[in-house]
Formats: sequence, structure tokens, C-alpha cells
Amino acid sequence: MSDVEIRDDRDAGRLEAVQDGEVVGHIAYFALEPPERALVPVHTIVEPAHEGKGIAGSLVRELYGIAAREGDAVVPLCPYVTRWAERHPDEAPAAAPELQHAAEQWLAAHPGRF
Repeated sequence: MSDVEIRDDRDAGRLEAVQDGEVVGHIAYFALEPPERALVPVHTIVEPAHEGKGIAGSLVRELYGIAAREGDAVVPLCPYVTRWAERHPDEAPAAAPELQHAAEQWLAAHPGRF
């Protein structure tokens, strides 16, 4: 996994894992804006040829790292991120219920986005 670079394309709403110039996995997310600031992952995808190499976990760990550095919460709507957060509570603090509700409302209001 050491030859995989993780990069954040905030404008596109994608945290990407890149290997040899090719995107081998990504998390699609959106950012809730004030007053409910949070990063909200919706889908985690790793290309089949790259599954089982820890790429998805590295993407999630970096997403939580970005959120921590920016002072934001993470509100996982992606099943993979939710399961990862449950297994790593020390790295993935739970979001407040009102943030969860705001994230779900935003996603429902933008059905074609993801």
C-alpha cells in the first residue's frame, strides 16, 4: 500500500487513492457547510483488481484525518465507512445526531448527486 497516494479533490467530492497515475479507489463525499460543518462519505469504491490491499481503510483513515485537521465531524452515510468507524472508535468519533439528520436531509434534497 505504500505506493498509493491519497489525494482530496474537494471540488469533485472525492477522496482518491492513486497508484501509478491511476485512481484505484475513492470515497465520494460532500461537505456540510455551517452551521453543521461535517464531511459526509456516501460511497467507498475500490477497483476489483486492487481489493484486499487496505486501500478502502486507508481512504477512510485519511478522511477522518482531514476532518480532524479542519475541526469537522464525519457523518458516515456509506455502509463501509460506518462499519470501519464502529471498528475504530478511537480514530472515528461519533457525530452528533443533529449532524446525522442534517446529512440525511442534504442527501435526500440532492438525489442525483451520488
